[in-house]
Amino acid sequence: MNLMVFGAPGAGKGTQAKFLVEKYGIPQISTGDMLRAAIVEKTAMGMEAKRYMDAGELVPDSTIIGIIEERLAKEDCQKGFILDGFPRTLAQAEALDELLEKQGKKIDKVLSFEVPDELIIKRIAGRRVCPKCGASYHVEFNSPKAEGICDACGSELIIRKDDNKETVKNRLSNYHSQTAPLVDFYKNKGVFAQIDGSQKLEKVTQDMFAKL
Repeated sequence: MNLMVFGAPGAGKGTQAKFLVEKYGIPQISTGDMLRAAIVEKTAMGMEAKRYMDAGELVPDSTIIGIIEERLAKEDCQKGFILDGFPRTLAQAEALDELLEKQGKKIDKVLSFEVPDELIIKRIAGRRVCPKCGASYHVEFNSPKAEGICDACGSELIIRKDDNKETVKNRLSNYHSQTAPLVDFYKNKGVFAQIDGSQKLEKVTQDMFAKL
């Protein structure tokens, strides 16, 4: 099963993707992970991406698509995959279609987790992370035993720079403007499934599997 997960930052798509990985035994693939892996493996596309990244420039679509092509051709993707964070634009979606057609594959379902912006801001602005061990907390939904202190290692928790309200609002604005055309693109293909991501975790998971 070839899947794609959509959702604004903080919509919970990463959490739900892990349940898909467990159930179907297929890899969750994010562009960030792919870029890092391609650079570590020193593939041709990885080295090209590294040149742009080292210069502080955006990696062009053609290079990203090349890296995705390399990744989807690997053995662990033959039973299926979960694309996370790609495509972000209509041009990328069209390029992905061409690539999949070349490999004799197609996207079976696009799972879009919809959460109101106000709730996302509340979710993200309340996040706290441990700079030492990476543990994640939330002041309201998953607070540490001692305020501001990591349960796991006792370090002082921090707010990530991109988790402040203004940054989150900008990220949401960019997300909506970029992905709005993609919704129609995949709806027209008959593979788009919308899920209410503001519900309790278990209900979101239940709805997701019902759509599949």
